[in-house]
Amino acid sequence: MASYGTYDANVSLSLPASATEYVVIGKGNEDRRRAPSRCDGMPLLENPRDGQPYDADANKDQRRVHTSSSDGETKEASHTILHYLVYAIINVIIAVPGLIGYASVIFNHPSFQPHMAALSKLVIFSSLVHQFAFTMFSSLDFAIGTVQDAGLIFLSVMANRIANKILDEGGTVDEVVSTAVCILPLGTASLGLVLILLGKFRLLDIVSYLPMPVIGGYLAFIGYFCLEAGVALCISKSMTKLTDWGYLLDPHLLLLATPGLLAALVLTIVSRKATNDAVLPIVMVLIPAIFYIVLYLCGISLDEARDDGWVGEVSPPVSFTDLLHLVDFDLVQWSLVRECIGTWVGMLFVVSFASCLDIAAVSMDMGEALETNKEMVTVGIANLLSGLMFGFTGSYIFSQTIFTFRTGCRSRIIGVFIMLAYLLVCISTINILQIAPLFFLGATLIFIGYDLVWEWIVEIRTKLYLTEYIILLVTFVAIQVIGMDFGILFGVVVALIDHVGTTTRVSSLNRVLKRSRMVWSAETYNILQLHGYSSDNEKIVTLEIKGPVFFGSSQKLLQDITEEIGLDISDKELRQIALASPHTSTPHSSIKARKPRGVNSRRRTRIHPQYVVLDMTSMHNLDASAASSCFLQLAKLCEKRGIFLCAAGVLPRVEWMLRSHHVAYAFDDEIKMKNDMLSHRDGQWNQPVFDKLILFMTLFEALEFCERLLIRRVTNRMPQERQLQSRVSVLNSGSHHPLTYIIQNVLRGDLNEEDKVVLNGIEEYCKEVMYTKGEPIFQRNTHSDAFYIVTRGIVAVPKRAMPSTVISGAGAVRSTRNLSSPDLTFMGEDGHSTTIESFHKVGGIFGYCDYLLGRHRTFDAVAQEGTTVVVRFTRANMDRMKEQDRALFVIIQNLLLNASLMDLANCTCHN
Repeated sequence: MASYGTYDANVSLSLPASATEYVVIGKGNEDRRRAPSRCDGMPLLENPRDGQPYDADANKDQRRVHTSSSDGETKEASHTILHYLVYAIINVIIAVPGLIGYASVIFNHPSFQPHMAALSKLVIFSSLVHQFAFTMFSSLDFAIGTVQDAGLIFLSVMANRIANKILDEGGTVDEVVSTAVCILPLGTASLGLVLILLGKFRLLDIVSYLPMPVIGGYLAFIGYFCLEAGVALCISKSMTKLTDWGYLLDPHLLLLATPGLLAALVLTIVSRKATNDAVLPIVMVLIPAIFYIVLYLCGISLDEARDDGWVGEVSPPVSFTDLLHLVDFDLVQWSLVRECIGTWVGMLFVVSFASCLDIAAVSMDMGEALETNKEMVTVGIANLLSGLMFGFTGSYIFSQTIFTFRTGCRSRIIGVFIMLAYLLVCISTINILQIAPLFFLGATLIFIGYDLVWEWIVEIRTKLYLTEYIILLVTFVAIQVIGMDFGILFGVVVALIDHVGTTTRVSSLNRVLKRSRMVWSAETYNILQLHGYSSDNEKIVTLEIKGPVFFGSSQKLLQDITEEIGLDISDKELRQIALASPHTSTPHSSIKARKPRGVNSRRRTRIHPQYVVLDMTSMHNLDASAASSCFLQLAKLCEKRGIFLCAAGVLPRVEWMLRSHHVAYAFDDEIKMKNDMLSHRDGQWNQPVFDKLILFMTLFEALEFCERLLIRRVTNRMPQERQLQSRVSVLNSGSHHPLTYIIQNVLRGDLNEEDKVVLNGIEEYCKEVMYTKGEPIFQRNTHSDAFYIVTRGIVAVPKRAMPSTVISGAGAVRSTRNLSSPDLTFMGEDGHSTTIESFHKVGGIFGYCDYLLGRHRTFDAVAQEGTTVVVRFTRANMDRMKEQDRALFVIIQNLLLNASLMDLANCTCHN
């Protein structure tokens, strides 16, 4: 029987190969560790079991095990055959009433009622087969498996479809029973075979494609269905429609149902509140015992109780051999298999999903990893054998497996005893339905229904977004209205629509404080600080765009950008923007909807920047509508206000979209514009503005470009492209070491003569190394035993390989990844330009983070120019410097500290 409870909403649909972490949940001071299980029927301990990790292979024959004591300490516990027998009986006591209820759920069509005793034993025998498979093939010695709740509704739908089809065509009840008892097991065996293949080839991730809210809606429906079936069992009526609840308007039938509803409520409270594993089985024994005691005290015979509907009708005894007579192969209508294929596909997804969660739940409660794919093979074998033996779908039962684990019974002997107990029930000619109170059998189903409905209608509200919760409710109602198959399909469609709608409207804009990695002179640095990055007059602004930008989010993004940079947009411009959007019905309505909040009086007093850099590194996608209606319009707005607008870090598909829609310039034109602007011309100069985006490969390259333009605007002099390198070259023949000037500029303070003299001794502790273009300086995952300073040329940090081909409507188009100036393009080994993460020019310090942390390299570094020279400081030389020249060591430490602070300032992870 399935464990009593429901799926835990904290479990992600992306199912790992193994699960080892606990999920902490709770309210107030009642927090407890809990495995993300579907089922919680066996009461969970307040803390998971401590002690030695469980090793299935090492404990196969172990008889002395550690179990948790009440004070949290471990103690030795030895188990005899008697212990195994007792715990096996407890498991069977819990399981058998539920299995009988499951039979009434699967075969709830009236045509099956004359054979219900035999069909109930068939479900119990199916659980015997499942237990045999788990005992033989599971990696867990204490594994418990039976027919479970996840596939019940699918089996019921198939059984009802078969019955209705045959009876509508004038068939007989015998044909219905024979066909159902063949086709349902055939579906079970097929499901088992698919699960084996999924596990063998490690393909279980496909079950994650069914959205969690849809699964939740189905599980909530299982709860409702179990509740309905339990009430139907209590009153001995068939309930398949909402109108059938009208039976409870009859006072006598309401009286028959009330004890079942109350008993199920007691079981629910006990399962959730009890702290001792033995409480639930005891309560399940007490409920029918109290019924018999009341009958005895009131002097009511069992036959009288039967006449009043409290006990099932007397039927001929059913022997084990009678199960063989359920099927007459001559009466089986195999053509109905195709009627059940759609339902079978849904059952495959749901049962796979349920089994994965059960496996993860067992793993987490044990505190040890289980390989999901391997355990799923066991589940597949169990279903295959069950189907071949005319049985039904099942899986691990989390609650009973964990109950057995916590008792310390780590032997397959307990599984053997459970099988023997099931066999005795099947062999016995006693019909449990005619001696057990019907309200008790119904209560076991109502119990499951309560738990599932509470978990997936009430408790789940705090774990899902509102839209996801609505999808769950829509799926739940859709299954009621249009049936199982189309209801789940409808839920999936609604979930996809919600995903598309949410994705196309979610993109974030952040204003970030970043600077280029260029090492400027102290004078130039001060100019940039005063005129470019001053908080009260910021002329260079970086805006970081995250997430995809689509037609649904483009206008909101444009509005946010214009507000952030303080643009005062006129009504005429608003109309032009509205007309540019292909998703606007009328200009007037669009203007009202899209009018930026930035036109208020407060925003009008704000001075807009002169340079705006859009960091598109985290913008994975851009559609044609957004390219035109957002970025092209933004470029035009900036052009009219003399703002230089550029973008950096664009992905190949985004670059292609911007260029193909003329939002950015053609590559050759762009290179010419960049070179013209950077050409060295002193004197008065009017900076050109553009009505399109200028693209750069990296954010730091774009920032350096803007910084150069700002310096040119302020000083009427364009800073030399290789100013620092030229100064270093001059120093090579001077009185001080060439690193002196670099360190002085990085530290942004004049070094006194004493410090310069100290630096003259640096050559003893470092080494200059020359590289040719494309030659690696170091590679990812290698030992980090040094850090480097660039003294000539450029060092590139390439990104990992990524596709640069875009599939357009006309076919494959190769993206132009060479967004930088020609001398800043790194050519990979294949002869194609490679995506660059960043550049380090003269004065750049790199490799020091991995060096200081003592970890392997986390990136590649490659020489970018024909002659690139770096100074290498090894760990051995730094240790020697620390011992021999403390003053020099302090200067280098300050240098690394300053470089770290600059990198930290450029990081947005703390924003």
